[in-house]
Amino acid sequence: MNLWKAMGTIGGLTMVSRVLGFAREMIFARVVGAGMAGDAFALSFLIPNLFRRLFGEGAFSQGFVPLFSQRHQRDEEEARRFAEEILAVFLPVLMLITVVFMIFMPAFIGLIGAGWSDEPTKFGLAVDLTRITMPYLVFICLVSLFSGVLNSLSRFTAAAFAPSLLNITLIAALLIVPEGGPVTARSMAWGVVAGGVLQLALCWISAHRAGVKLRIVRPRMTPGVKEMLVLVLPATLGGGIYYISQGFYAYFATSLPEGSLVYLGFADRLNQLPLAIIGSALGTAILPSISRAVGGNDNAGAARVQSQAVELSMLLTLPAAVALAVTAGPIVAALFQGGRFTAQDASTTALVLSIIVAGLPAYVLIKVLTPGFYARKDIKTPVAIAVVMLLVGIALNFALIPVIGIAALAFTTALSAWLNALVLYVILARRGHFKLEGWLWSRLVRQVLAAVAMAAALYLVREQLSGFFAGSTGGRLIGVAALVSVGGIVYFAVGWVIGAINRDDILILLRKKKADA
Repeated sequence: MNLWKAMGTIGGLTMVSRVLGFAREMIFARVVGAGMAGDAFALSFLIPNLFRRLFGEGAFSQGFVPLFSQRHQRDEEEARRFAEEILAVFLPVLMLITVVFMIFMPAFIGLIGAGWSDEPTKFGLAVDLTRITMPYLVFICLVSLFSGVLNSLSRFTAAAFAPSLLNITLIAALLIVPEGGPVTARSMAWGVVAGGVLQLALCWISAHRAGVKLRIVRPRMTPGVKEMLVLVLPATLGGGIYYISQGFYAYFATSLPEGSLVYLGFADRLNQLPLAIIGSALGTAILPSISRAVGGNDNAGAARVQSQAVELSMLLTLPAAVALAVTAGPIVAALFQGGRFTAQDASTTALVLSIIVAGLPAYVLIKVLTPGFYARKDIKTPVAIAVVMLLVGIALNFALIPVIGIAALAFTTALSAWLNALVLYVILARRGHFKLEGWLWSRLVRQVLAAVAMAAALYLVREQLSGFFAGSTGGRLIGVAALVSVGGIVYFAVGWVIGAINRDDILILLRKKKADA
């Protein structure tokens, strides 16, 4: 039940951030829209976030947490020194990357935004905005280090809340400069940097209060740094292929009609909601537990944690994926349509969303399966798998985009995720680290049946409420609220009856809450 508690903390605060993120996107859609400024800001925000995913959500954090946790179990002072040593090397590298990219930004944008080469105004705006947002890289990657420290200590609150600060600063930037166009885009670019500063301040203060007081020391190649580099450098270099893939992703998007980057961003925002709340929360919560089990040679315990994580993640992810696919049109219209974001813009975004969510269960499974490798200090295998799948995705995009346009980007993303998850599982199973047991297969089949029942209910309700979705924003929001309510009730009611939900866990959790009250 500690897994439920940890996921509740991380997922609940992530939900706060995501709600604020939706508020930000709703305002952005109406104020900026899917035009030149919208696309340029989307690209300027994408580039530093790619590095954030590499350092903040990828090989660095997944490698740092097990090493820090194991040292902290032996000696708190040893763990603190290790974190200082990593910080001393990490900070100057981040600053160097940032400066180099700011200097050579026109050439970089020229590569990934080649589709805008014949639009000098749009191209120049993208260069200016990305130069402003690039220092965010330094702040957010340092946040990843302090978040790793806090997560290793099972102090999840500050790291989970930190992204909310970024959304708050961006909302403020939109409200302070609501004129739209390039002037609002520049205001948001500065808001990105301000958000990074606030996130770093929160995590630094939280780590300090937790007793981990890191100093800036001289960079040295200590044994701890070498161990970290040996562990994460291959994954980081492999992650370079990921950035090539994302470069192609942006390249393809800039060659599509204006607004494509905005459409993809909004669809991804909806897709990322359950992924962040469920997948990232579970992945973050189980990594320290699996690391401790592996460190104590308790492979059965590690497998048990992963089994529980798969069960819980699919219980929550399957209905989210099905609901987003069936109700993509009403949801996108309710959230984004209005102001400078037209009905046609909403329709294209809904198409992308309905395709990309097909891969949502796979994205979450990847988050749950990869800790099984990271906890054993094997980062090479999941990275190698990801590299192959991303190359497959690039090849498919070259083939399919001329045929089906923007839908190809969503389709190849979902397909690559399923292939990635499948290969991760097969390797874990062959190594004897994790295998889906009979009880878990039975539970997953029942969850799929409950999701099918929910899909049928959502389709019927959507047709009955079609008038709401063609009306005002308020009417559309009421219609979406009705869909969410009906979907949730049907899924969990059917799931409870047919055994898709672990009733014992729920009853224990309810009794515990009652006792605490």
